[in-house]
Amino acid sequence: MHNHENHNHQEHNHAEGGCGCNHSHSKTQHGCSSEKQNAVNPGEHTHAHDHGASCCSADDHGDPDEESDRLAAAPLSGSERYSWKVTGMDCPSCAKKIENAVTAIPGVVNARVLFATEKLVVDGQSNLSLRIQDAVQQAGFTLLGTQANQAEPPKPSRLGEFGPLLLLTALMIVSWALSLVNPELSRIAFIATTLVGLAPVATKAIRLIRSGTPFAIETLMSVAAIGALFIGATAEAAMVLLLFMVGEMLESYAANRARRGVKALMELVPEDALLLQGTERKRVPVSSLRPGDVIEIAPGGRLPADAELLNPFASFDESALTGESVPVERQQGQKVAAGSLSVDQAAQMKVISEPGKNAIDRILQLIEEAEERRAPIERFLDRFSRYYTPAIMLLAIAVILVPPLMYAQPWDVWIYRGLTLLLIGCPCALVISTPAAITSGLAAATRRGALIKGGAALEQLGQVQTIAFDKTGTLTEGKPTVTDVLPLNGISEQSLLILAAAVEAGSHHPLAQAIINRAEQYGAPLPPAQNRRALAGVGVEGIVDGKTVLISTPAKLAAGLLNQQGANQVERLENAGKTAVVVLEDGVPIGLLALRDTLRSDAKQAIAELNALGINGVMLTGDNPRAAAAIAAELGLDYRAGLLPEDKVRAVTELSELRPTAMIGDGINDAPAMKASSIGIAMGSGTDVALETADAALTHNRLLGVAEMIRISRATHANIRQNITIALGLKGIFLITTLMGLTGLWLAVLADSGATALVTANALRLLKKRQ
Repeated sequence: MHNHENHNHQEHNHAEGGCGCNHSHSKTQHGCSSEKQNAVNPGEHTHAHDHGASCCSADDHGDPDEESDRLAAAPLSGSERYSWKVTGMDCPSCAKKIENAVTAIPGVVNARVLFATEKLVVDGQSNLSLRIQDAVQQAGFTLLGTQANQAEPPKPSRLGEFGPLLLLTALMIVSWALSLVNPELSRIAFIATTLVGLAPVATKAIRLIRSGTPFAIETLMSVAAIGALFIGATAEAAMVLLLFMVGEMLESYAANRARRGVKALMELVPEDALLLQGTERKRVPVSSLRPGDVIEIAPGGRLPADAELLNPFASFDESALTGESVPVERQQGQKVAAGSLSVDQAAQMKVISEPGKNAIDRILQLIEEAEERRAPIERFLDRFSRYYTPAIMLLAIAVILVPPLMYAQPWDVWIYRGLTLLLIGCPCALVISTPAAITSGLAAATRRGALIKGGAALEQLGQVQTIAFDKTGTLTEGKPTVTDVLPLNGISEQSLLILAAAVEAGSHHPLAQAIINRAEQYGAPLPPAQNRRALAGVGVEGIVDGKTVLISTPAKLAAGLLNQQGANQVERLENAGKTAVVVLEDGVPIGLLALRDTLRSDAKQAIAELNALGINGVMLTGDNPRAAAAIAAELGLDYRAGLLPEDKVRAVTELSELRPTAMIGDGINDAPAMKASSIGIAMGSGTDVALETADAALTHNRLLGVAEMIRISRATHANIRQNITIALGLKGIFLITTLMGLTGLWLAVLADSGATALVTANALRLLKKRQ
């Protein structure tokens, strides 16, 4: 075994992640099942395929919150998991309505709607597809993937989309014009206008009541409109419905904007690929590709699977996945992620990912997992809204009944004010305030090459005050280079390097590769070395041109073999954080070589940006203290050196007890420390290990992304506070003005629909804001 002191070569074990089923995520996922095995380990996925190209996953994320984890875990024993696509959802509150409707079905264990990917996931004791389809349709939404409705319905035309709003607007204008010439006829026209607008709203309200959602905005709106008709406020009843329809359209627009990034990601994978079989080329579905298949990507074409490049080199635009706008040149044998765009030439690639397990699939899976891992503030607001709406309804009933019964106040006045309170009581804006901001924050991070696993991780990122860095592969490139060549006894630098490289030839050790790469710069062929052998704990030895050449660590040389000048040079190099080796020919030192793992190009700037955010850094490394001290001094970090994996866990635990601490590493070796920290962040270009181990991952492999993630997290929390202030502030103001008789029904609708549109628009600012 090749040995060099002060170097610890770490191996990374990669576990497949992702969905693991035979489908392309550019297609709709349709009703499928997976049966739970007896035991499911964290990060492990079990599947049983009953529906061909279908997909469902059972994941155990280990989240401490039971509510967030109820569908992240595998289905309970005796139950199966099914999934469908749902259309017609305008906001996260729609998702809640569907969950309520499906959960009420006997035999359904759990139901969860993933709003971002428009997916319904159900754990059931048997195949309840038809009953689930009926329940979803009764709630007013469309379920895809059942036999009765396999194809996605065509999108409505502009007229079909805006027709109801235009009709109601026209009727309102006519009714208002009649009020100028005939008030009685105008009143009848406003009643007719209200009934036209009320029909679809009341129909949906009845469906929702039957499906288990009695306090939906549609119910409150119907009660308010009917009540307004009874007390003669016909114009306001019609205006309430018109404003509600406008608000619904704004919500739908905002929701589609929020989901646009996910849909664009799903469309990155093409539907077919050009498969090469000998001299034959044929188009095949992407779902039929298997590891080892050779495909060809035309210039401007997208890669349908993770693949290795077979050409000597090619350029790829990976901006959709990493956020890097400049095309990246890949060499033969390098991995390229699915969804990447071939820039300048036809590229032949060897597929290396199973169907459903490419980079796009893993990101989509993370997005779905993110929705299940909700932030604590989101869970609190969800619970709060359950009590808030019934409380407001009781207050509205009290406002209607108490003044007339106890103080002989006029009924019509207080019925009107009570109805207004009903509209103010709708919690839509409050409920959407947090998920809208978190979804936008997660999407903004993804655009910048950072994957954050859910609202809980996003919230913890903003609280981080200390970051612990692994050294090799995180702060440094993980690829040592020769920094100093110091000949002794009159030999030239070229001769020294060629002799050393000849003995190292064939070794895959990183330090050996560094010496060989440096020697190759001279362009001279390496002489053959005979009897090459590794000396445990010392170095490597071989015979070149009849002379024995030994590359040894200085500490293993016999005393006095290296003169005082040479010993001083070794000490100087090691104090600078470099690994020094001595080259000997027939037992006589002929030179020194110094190697060092180079810092990442953005390491200093990244540390400076974190310091500007008030975040302290500490480096944790298994390297020797002198090398660690040199790197830490260059970066301005504290450090702890000579650490084994268990020592890193202990160090991170101690730091976390003092202040919220994040751990950044480059793979499975750092997994224990990542788990011990408040939040783990992985480097590694989106590898399976990085994605499975940590709470967040930097897919573009740039350290600057850490500060970006934290800025996004803090901006998201500021946005959430703003949204809650808008939602509760507007309702509080209108609550008081309504009780005082200063505002009426139509302003109450603005307090609801307007606040919902405002908080959604405010959340969307996170997508545009440059952090």
